[in-house]
Amino acid sequence: MGLIMDKNYHIFSDGHIERSEDTVRLETDDGEKKHIPVEHAEAIYLHGQIDYNTRLMSFLNDHGVAVHVFGWNDRYAGSLMPERGQTSGRTVVEQVRAYDDPEQRQSLAASFVRGSIHNMRANVTYYDSREYELGGVIEELDNATARIDDAGDISELMGVKATARRAYYQTFEAVLPDSFAFDGREYNPPPNPVNALISFGNSMVYANCVSAIRATALDPTISYLHEPGERRYSLSLDIADLFKPVLTDRLLFRLVNRKQISRDDFRDEVGSCLLNEEGRTTFLKEFEETLERTVEHPTLNRKVSYQYLLRLEVYKLKKHLLTGESYDSFKRWW
Repeated sequence: MGLIMDKNYHIFSDGHIERSEDTVRLETDDGEKKHIPVEHAEAIYLHGQIDYNTRLMSFLNDHGVAVHVFGWNDRYAGSLMPERGQTSGRTVVEQVRAYDDPEQRQSLAASFVRGSIHNMRANVTYYDSREYELGGVIEELDNATARIDDAGDISELMGVKATARRAYYQTFEAVLPDSFAFDGREYNPPPNPVNALISFGNSMVYANCVSAIRATALDPTISYLHEPGERRYSLSLDIADLFKPVLTDRLLFRLVNRKQISRDDFRDEVGSCLLNEEGRTTFLKEFEETLERTVEHPTLNRKVSYQYLLRLEVYKLKKHLLTGESYDSFKRWW
């Protein structure tokens, strides 16, 4: 039927979801029924073909629960977002001003690229210290970082990021077994298991960033590195770039190398390779457990979960926009 975690609820089955008194009830096409408590829920993820009505949406809105919808190939299709707990015209005005100011936008975009490359480098360094020869990749990433301040505009920064990520993907070729061959990043649709895992994991990071942004008064459609678009929450793309190496890539390496995911966890369709339900369940179980892991925060002097780090990142950005305090993007320190 689905995977239930403390904050996120993933539903794979086809069926109908509705309000049932003070909870949510799922009834599958096979007649199975399950109740989903929403008191402490962060979001519900619909991976199957699910019907729902406005009564349910109103109920979830009252509880501040988002619904993230995924299409037939498990690509992110969109979100049904509850009314934000806080709104601030001033915050949105300052967010737009930063976008319209070429210097400030360039600075923010550069910070996102710098943090993204740092976190990719942290993964490479981890495996380089475990007898993989990845010194060349580290050098390429360092060269990319050195080019950030020389980038003249956003398109050049995007080019720096793309160059770094191409170099970074050499790590996948070195670390993963031959049965999970990786010849480069391809998607829409992914042609092989590694690309399928990256796409699925990145869509989960993106959706969790959407939820994190919802908790602030920031507008998720106003971004700095990625160009705002009409059909996506582009600020989530900016934030997700920082966390993909931590949440998607490290998990992918671990699941494949520990043989928790095998070739049997995928289904091949015309021109594409996708995780089957068992594979998605395995991945999401580990993904959600990763979100709940805690790490000692260097300035808060307490342990915080990986999921809370997403929210902290958005609040840091908001504080920068409102107060002018320097924004230093998330860089893995542990």
